[in-house]
Amino acid sequence: MTNERIKEILLDLESCEIDFTVTQTGKESKRVNGFYKPDTHEIFIHNLNLKTDNMLIYTAIHEYTHHLVTIEKQENDPSYGRACKVHTQEFWARFGGLLKIAEEKGYYSIGWENNAELKELTEDIKTNYLAKNGQLMQEFGKKLARAFDLCREADIRYEDYIDRVLCLPRNTAKDIRKVAAIDVNPAIGFENMKVVASVKKKDDRAQIEQEFLQGGKSPSTVREMMKQKSAESRGQDPKTKLEKEKSRLEKTIAQLTQRLEYVEESLASL
Repeated sequence: MTNERIKEILLDLESCEIDFTVTQTGKESKRVNGFYKPDTHEIFIHNLNLKTDNMLIYTAIHEYTHHLVTIEKQENDPSYGRACKVHTQEFWARFGGLLKIAEEKGYYSIGWENNAELKELTEDIKTNYLAKNGQLMQEFGKKLARAFDLCREADIRYEDYIDRVLCLPRNTAKDIRKVAAIDVNPAIGFENMKVVASVKKKDDRAQIEQEFLQGGKSPSTVREMMKQKSAESRGQDPKTKLEKEKSRLEKTIAQLTQRLEYVEESLASL
């Protein structure tokens, strides 16, 4: 597959006003399959790492996601991409969305269903591990809730019981109890059950649970969807969000400036 064809496919997934280049390096790398240069908007792919065009497209979409996110972020922060975390939840959600479009258009296929052994193993994992673990954690949460009640009745500090008797991290115990306190399908697995349990409204929980059950979306995609919906409900458009961040930064700078003046005066008096 040529560089030009790869670029054509990427632009068909999502158009972009800022131009970029795609270069297959003709090299192998033990560290990465590809990388993106935010300063020059260049995508490099170590194509000798990749055995099929399918894997090539997967890597290209990953790097193109960096390009799309970078040009959006650089509108407000020109330094974005140089000295900050780039594999954020927002990135993985965007990447998952592009992969889904690529599958729908026939450019990419994960293909797990075509491997008979992997298909059988997947069903085993979902049924006998994810779902059963979710159910077990629900039952565990009910036991912890009962332990909480018994500790309170006996004037025993529940936190001490969790810390030193069960040797459980407090946040873990809290998450397990929250999962047990709501009606959530254990088929989605414990980690995704925690995401559902974090939502206050029953209808919203049902919608998020359905997103997990339908498949095709990563946990990062679902979490990002929740984040955006929450921001919309609070009326926080991107401009408002940036203005609030600007206000917080200005207050922090003012406090630090005041502290610096105090330290300088203290040093001068020594």
